[in-house]
Amino acid sequence: MTGTTTDARTYVYDAAHPHAFTRAEVGWVPWLEPFPEDELTERHYNGLVDRPRASSDYFRLLVRDPEILRARTLVDKDIFYNTAEGLPRAERELAAAAASRVNGCVFCASVHARFAAHYSKDPERVDALLDEGISADLGERWNAIVAAAAALTATPLAFDTTHVARLRDAGLDDLEISDVIHGAAFFNWANRLMLSIGRAVAPAGESAP
Repeated sequence: MTGTTTDARTYVYDAAHPHAFTRAEVGWVPWLEPFPEDELTERHYNGLVDRPRASSDYFRLLVRDPEILRARTLVDKDIFYNTAEGLPRAERELAAAAASRVNGCVFCASVHARFAAHYSKDPERVDALLDEGISADLGERWNAIVAAAAALTATPLAFDTTHVARLRDAGLDDLEISDVIHGAAFFNWANRLMLSIGRAVAPAGESAP
């Protein structure tokens, strides 16, 4: 980790903040000291679910409560990887990217925009969401998904029957609508967590204007 220690827990980083939403690989640094990797026990690894996540500062912060981290990670995996039925992976990622765009979480938006672009094979439309925000015209199906995700992100009560009707009119069935809700809701929460315990760092080679 880079940075200067101001006390036992808090760090001040000199790395540049990202100055725009992007599909490039954005970094992230925590405000608090992550759990030491060399002190992880099998209980911690069970909480991580995937052992390679031990190298992530973010997950080593959350692993201080391994049981909650495990529950969080299994929900995450089920929402985004269990695609045998329901919404295609690209549109689950689109819902997460839209929520992250509304919340201003540049790190999460970059991750889910990359996935959305990869699985949809349509990076131009994904970039329009990043560049123009939720008002971008992405075609009615994607517009309906983004509008539903944005409403849920603003406040759950803003999501109502008009969003469900629009999603149905765009061709989504009940299971697909449920996937939109789950993808947006999960990252609505996850954005707020990431924004509270750390901050994004500009992609390699990029400096603030």
